[in-house]
Amino acid sequence: MPGTDGTAARIRSLITALAPDARRSVTDDSRLVEDLGFDCLRLTELASVLEHAFGLRPYGPGDLPGPVRVADVIAAITGGRP
Repeated sequence: MPGTDGTAARIRSLITALAPDARRSVTDDSRLVEDLGFDCLRLTELASVLEHAFGLRPYGPGDLPGPVRVADVIAAITGGRP
């Protein structure tokens, strides 16, 4: 689908910008908590940024059960398209 690659790249960029562990590279298989160092507060901030950037409904605690990878976030926003 057109635009999906651009959307995925934008999501990766936002995750990279907010990742507490800036030394780690962000890949689709990166786990937000275990690999990139996100904690509850930073995950909430990421959810808010993604909601605003993509016009999403507010995030609920059960929307993305852990462990969550970057690919899971991309799939949730793009409707499951790779």
